[in-house]
Amino acid sequence: MGRKFFVGGNWKCNGTFDEVKKIVKILNEGQVPSQDVVEVVVSPPYVFLPVVKSSLWPDFHVAAQNCWVKKGGAFTGEVSAEMLVNLEVRWVILGHYERRTILGESNEFVADKVAYALAQGLKVIACVGETFEQRESGSTVEVVAAQTKAIAAIVLDWTNVVLAYEPVWAIGTGKVASPAQAQEPIYSQAA
Repeated sequence: MGRKFFVGGNWKCNGTFDEVKKIVKILNEGQVPSQDVVEVVVSPPYVFLPVVKSSLWPDFHVAAQNCWVKKGGAFTGEVSAEMLVNLEVRWVILGHYERRTILGESNEFVADKVAYALAQGLKVIACVGETFEQRESGSTVEVVAAQTKAIAAIVLDWTNVVLAYEPVWAIGTGKVASPAQAQEPIYSQAA
């Protein structure tokens, strides 16, 4: 049996309290197919997780934009998987390109985070994707395969993992990945 459709929206580091309330109102007024057909997940900044979680219809799920690789402790600015579970947040985005490229999270570190989050009962949106330079050099498949294989090396059950291919070169650039480009790295790995 195939996976049901999944739609996710990452709000990144954007929004004010009033803007978030407006977005939630718009979402709540929208027509969403049954959860049997599609799972819809939104990911507001951490500071808005409780308000979004408490005011968004249960047809939607809420994801955190990241979590730490261990149980709490002296990790200033980090949020643990246990904290998210305590807030009844059930999804987390891990391995987003900003975390990989700006903060230097390696494929193995992302894999450890995925495994830890899953072990704490979270569902994971695991991000993979290549830069413009990597695409131009023809290494898209190798880059995405390495990101995916690092996770597969320690995660055996992918029931609660959604793999999100996000071409870094298309984020905020005005360039759009065609459906064929979006399918390329995934289907090339399956072959």
